[in-house]
Amino acid sequence: MKKLKKPIFLTFICGLICFISCASKIVSESSSKLSLGTHFKDLFYLGAAINENTILGLDPKSATIVNSEYNTISPENSLKWMFIQPSPNKFNFKAADKYVEMGLKNNMYIVGHALVWHNQLADFMQNLENSAETRAHVENHINTLVSRYKGKIDAWDVVNEAFEEDGSLRASVFYKNMGKNYIEEVFRKTEKVDPDVDLIYNDYNLYKPKKRAAVLEMVKKFKANGTKINGVGVQAHWDLKSPSIEEIEQIILDVHAAGVYVSFTELDISVLPNPWEMVGAEVTQNFSQFEGDPKMNPYPNGLPDNIQEKLAKRYQEIFNVFVKHSDKINRVTFWGVMDKHSWLNDWPIKGRTNYPLLFDRNYNPKPAYKSVLEVNTDQQN
Repeated sequence: MKKLKKPIFLTFICGLICFISCASKIVSESSSKLSLGTHFKDLFYLGAAINENTILGLDPKSATIVNSEYNTISPENSLKWMFIQPSPNKFNFKAADKYVEMGLKNNMYIVGHALVWHNQLADFMQNLENSAETRAHVENHINTLVSRYKGKIDAWDVVNEAFEEDGSLRASVFYKNMGKNYIEEVFRKTEKVDPDVDLIYNDYNLYKPKKRAAVLEMVKKFKANGTKINGVGVQAHWDLKSPSIEEIEQIILDVHAAGVYVSFTELDISVLPNPWEMVGAEVTQNFSQFEGDPKMNPYPNGLPDNIQEKLAKRYQEIFNVFVKHSDKINRVTFWGVMDKHSWLNDWPIKGRTNYPLLFDRNYNPKPAYKSVLEVNTDQQN
């Protein structure tokens, strides 16, 4: 019996050594796995907007993707006025605090979105007519949020979507009550509270010349009179064909020429047809007449391989431009983590199934994910 013990023992030791070796290899491979954020880390920040389920720990799979793939985050809704200050001076910081905590824990570039926006505004702000009262609420909102997260939030989308398509200022409650210089006023108020935070103006459809020209004229004015502005946020809610690569490149060149950096703040690529009357990402648009129309929802049971390939190619072409001009770009942020949670499933037509992001409904990377990782990062100007 004693003779049997030695080979059994040796077999056990050999097996243990093999197990440890294999486990070490797995850990090593896992730790060296190339992530999206790592791939572009020397060029620009790369990240995603996250919803409250992810922030509050109710969607751990989504949080795992964010923490392993990205190095910047934006809050989808948690810092918007109607959620964080639903009634006068009554703030709900639960989700916002958790959001900032998540970013700090993972050493991320943390974005605050958005201080002043005419949509998703608290009810008490909607119908104000008094200038002094409006200014008081705006100042209180900015002072409270910016001071609370001073030194923690790295950049604020200070004003969101203030221009119409023709370049005129939108007739929002802020414009009506605070006047045509309200954007500058808001930027100055924000800088006063936190002089070190990056200040961004954010808007959609900046591939359209008139709208872009108006935004850049404002930027140049700010630069000339000493109003701090660090960048222009370009909401990249695009589709498989529009805007063209040339139009995207022109945005980058023009914003940089105005003296600030570019942030692509809300990147997603719709694969579905949209109503021809649609205007950019204007969330108030209603196309309920198309609900239930199969022509507007062609892929309810999954994305065909040929469309997957088109999406992957589109993302790769876009990121090639980003890399080429990475010296002009601060960050790129996907608007959402995975297809299931994308706002484009319900906008501009409710009840559709869209596939605009790099991760599918089962949290798995899509061909578009691989195509982005395959982008050559040594091609910049």
